[in-house]
Amino acid sequence: MIKQYKLRFYNFRLVIFLLAISGIGIELVGTAKQYLQTKQLAGVLMGVILMLILSLIDYSWILNFQWIMYVFNIVMLVGVRLFGDSANGAARWIDLGFIRFQPTELTKIIIILFFAKFFMDHEEDLNTLKTLAQAAILLAIPLGLVYNQPDMKNTITITIMFCIIIYIAGLSYKIIGGAVLIVVPLLIIFLSIVIQPDQKLIKSYQRNRIMSFLYPENEEYSDDIEQQNNSKTAIASGELIGKKVLDEENSSSVNKGNFVSENQTDFIFAVAGEEYGFLGCSVIILLLFLIAMECIRMSLRAKDLSGKVICCGVGTLVALQSFINICVATGLAPNTGTPLPFVSYGLSSLMSLFIGMGFVLNIGLQSSAYNKEIQKKDFYEKEEYL
Repeated sequence: MIKQYKLRFYNFRLVIFLLAISGIGIELVGTAKQYLQTKQLAGVLMGVILMLILSLIDYSWILNFQWIMYVFNIVMLVGVRLFGDSANGAARWIDLGFIRFQPTELTKIIIILFFAKFFMDHEEDLNTLKTLAQAAILLAIPLGLVYNQPDMKNTITITIMFCIIIYIAGLSYKIIGGAVLIVVPLLIIFLSIVIQPDQKLIKSYQRNRIMSFLYPENEEYSDDIEQQNNSKTAIASGELIGKKVLDEENSSSVNKGNFVSENQTDFIFAVAGEEYGFLGCSVIILLLFLIAMECIRMSLRAKDLSGKVICCGVGTLVALQSFINICVATGLAPNTGTPLPFVSYGLSSLMSLFIGMGFVLNIGLQSSAYNKEIQKKDFYEKEEYL
């Protein structure tokens, strides 16, 4: 369960990147909503402690409980369906009394862990119809529960994440090519249907977000595009170094004027742009990029396929959510409500991501170089004994 690791194999660089981006998140959340800053700080402290504990526990031992994790995940999602708190027409939270928890955030990590073990167990027969059908069914159950909350953004995020980790696991290029030939036409058909006024595939507010992105000049969807327009105005007003650096406390502010709703979560990047300008935004993007790259680097050093899949899965999650959030804030994608990893307010997302990073750190500790050194030590000890 807990091994004796050598300190020199610990990825302190990744820890520094995580502390830096989390510190920026605490500052930006405090700027957006001062009363939430203490909660964000507490979430970061709890997340870091949890990450450090998990980084010292053998991930291979934890993966032995893959089916328990899977069933627990289903129970959580069903609990949301039956007893979840609703907001804006969606039931996505469970009220635990002392905290409101969003199980979908933890679902992403559990899916990565579950399929990391599943693909390693089926490494030899991954490209068979039986294995692919099993994987599809096992994914469809939690994915359907997430979609029915309704939560389109996380449904898409989990689907893309799954596609990447099954590719990392060794999916054949022939199957990938065939899937692309099927998915692309289906996507075109899907979009052609959802833009129709009487469509039933998605909720009306989801359709309005898509339509406002496709037809921003249409006054019918002006309310849906207004947030993104205000977000772009806030980012542009920060110019090079931002209003906070220039100490322009008395200047007009899009964020302080509440022209951007949910600026502590979905549009936290707008706060960064206005307060710290282009340079501040660049630092955030660079740190998130470095965190994702460190995850990929750890995957190359993993001792087995499951470790490789976990690292790539967590790195994909950080990179994908960062990309979506920043695209929404800058008007390059429809509004989705995706948080910016380690920056946006949201303890469920924060804790889940730190859990994922704990596994990445442990995989780095059990790198191929570490295992060779252990084997070499065991060999010399046996020689000395003989």
